Amino acid sequence: MSTTAPRIDFPQFKALAPAVYAGLAAISQAVVASGLGKDLVELLKIRASQINGCAFCCQFHLTLARAAHVPQAKLDLVAVWRDSPIFSSRERAALAWTEALTKIADDIADDSSYSALQAEFSETEIAHLTTAIGHINAWNRIAASLRFTPAPPPAPSA
Repeated sequence: MSTTAPRIDFPQFKALAPAVYAGLAAISQAVVASGLGKDLVELLKIRASQINGCAFCCQFHLTLARAAHVPQAKLDLVAVWRDSPIFSSRERAALAWTEALTKIADDIADDSSYSALQAEFSETEIAHLTTAIGHINAWNRIAASLRFTPAPPPAPSA
């Protein structure tokens, strides 16, 4: 029988590994400063977290996406983005690249995925987008394996 009890929770992780946390926070700040757009970055972080089964990161980035005013319809459909017309070609290229890098063992980070990315993003944007995907995958592996407890979702406003 498995449990969902934390092995090491997020606040404890930050206290136990402050330099690691600071390094990961610095990567996050660099991605934000790149100008990719908070809405796009949050969508890709949600999608990678869904694939990796990281409840903590899903909840964390859903909260940030709502604060960034990502439309609820996109949040509802990001798991099935390929079948939804509401995502722009730029979002679709970024989500495809997210899936390719998150499932890298499946060898789907191929030339066609990269060509689609190049049609929508500059080389600088691709470098930052790829970093954002690697970053969330690192967090997913930390948070899921240590079973960080997801924060309760914000209460609905009246």
